[in-house]
Amino acid sequence: MDTIKLDDFNQVLPEKMSVSVIMEKTPSTHQWINFTYQAVGVVCVDAQSERSVTRIHQNKGVEQYLFTGLSLQLFNDECESYYHNLMSPQPGCFIVAGEVDDPDDMPTPYLVSLSFDEVHAYLEGDEQVYAVEIPAELYKWSEAFILTHYAPTKKTKRALTDWKAEAQGNIKTHGTVS
Repeated sequence: MDTIKLDDFNQVLPEKMSVSVIMEKTPSTHQWINFTYQAVGVVCVDAQSERSVTRIHQNKGVEQYLFTGLSLQLFNDECESYYHNLMSPQPGCFIVAGEVDDPDDMPTPYLVSLSFDEVHAYLEGDEQVYAVEIPAELYKWSEAFILTHYAPTKKTKRALTDWKAEAQGNIKTHGTVS
């Protein structure tokens, strides 16, 4: 396994984390569907296991299921999105699940991400996306990853063209605005 080392950090960080997702099935009061589903949490696990679904809780018709065998990997080109997620008022862990044909079927999570940009692409593709609170272990791990790999760049405006001068045949470009 590849590891990340920070100069002033006395821990070795894994390249990816094994996680499990907790989904909750609740009886619906809607006349056309019997159940509603939502993700209620992500938990870090010690080792990658095979994909499985296990009912872990049942009380008054509400059931919770643990989906195992998922992992979360961070990528250098997504650092800006991770950074903005961690700096938001409510940092989130995003769970992507496939769209189901029958509204009474539970969506099956297949991706866990910390990137706003990545999950937005899935939303545009009609996938189910759930946002849950980010576990402390994932927060610390992603924070260390960002500190190691992210160097924010100062945004600058592009040079503006003087359209009036261009129409008169004198092309002028204004300098870059900081």
